[in-house]
Amino acid sequence: MPRENFNDLQAFVLVAREGSFTRAAAQLGVSQSALSHTIRGLEARLGLRLLTRTTRSVSPTQAGERLLQTIGPRFDDIEAELAALTELRDKPAGTIRITTAEHAADTVLWPVLERFLPNYPDIQVEISVDYGLTDIAAERFEAGVRLGDQVAKDMIAVRIGPDLRTAVVGAPSYFANRPQPTTPHDLTAHTCINLRLPTHGGLLVWEFEKDGQALNVRVEGQLIFNSSTPRLRAALAGFGLALLPADMTEPHVAAGRLVRVLDDWCPTFPGYHIYYPSRRQSSPAFALLIDALRYRG
Repeated sequence: MPRENFNDLQAFVLVAREGSFTRAAAQLGVSQSALSHTIRGLEARLGLRLLTRTTRSVSPTQAGERLLQTIGPRFDDIEAELAALTELRDKPAGTIRITTAEHAADTVLWPVLERFLPNYPDIQVEISVDYGLTDIAAERFEAGVRLGDQVAKDMIAVRIGPDLRTAVVGAPSYFANRPQPTTPHDLTAHTCINLRLPTHGGLLVWEFEKDGQALNVRVEGQLIFNSSTPRLRAALAGFGLALLPADMTEPHVAAGRLVRVLDDWCPTFPGYHIYYPSRRQSSPAFALLIDALRYRG
């Protein structure tokens, strides 16, 4: 049977169940004469009379009753499944893949996800920690999280954290036989713990600023890492000075395990933003997560 005839079968089921062309036509939003024409066409194609019409009622014939019992439940199943799919669409669900740096994952994403995910059990979030500036479209990520000044101009960016500061820290044991640096230039005489940037393959240049004067310093040392936690661990062990997000160092500075230096040279810079392509069609799950992450400080 041609696909378009399924509409005619649905019309038949409704007329047979309602026992009335008038009521069925009202539900379908068509005229009574148009509905009658549809049923006559269906009967002509099947070569069978499906409905007995009187001036007061409409009832299925034996063939019509058999057809109604056969296809009626199937149409009910289809309608029930379509309703279930609609509920699924309205119920936030799906997987959201995010690429981010370790510090952002620990300090911004996880505190929000810890509160957010229990309320939405059908949402899955995959976090990929990577210091490289990943092409989120090519790598099939829904979004990325980076510092505000690292986000490409063609992306939609939403701030998800406050401005940040860096801190230069070293363990008391490291300073036992060394003077503390008073200017960034002094760092050339110190052992420093470096960060390698995977996107460019080079080492992070330590950036400083004071009274409008910017100063960049390339430092040297025995250790090079590609994430923050090992650099913090090495600094705590006295292997050198580390440039880290200030909030990572604060508990250790307060406890006396680290000493902060060059504080007046450490600038503030734009905090973390979540970004995604402007052409992206946001799912309900993605929109909810963006709203939960949005910085409101």
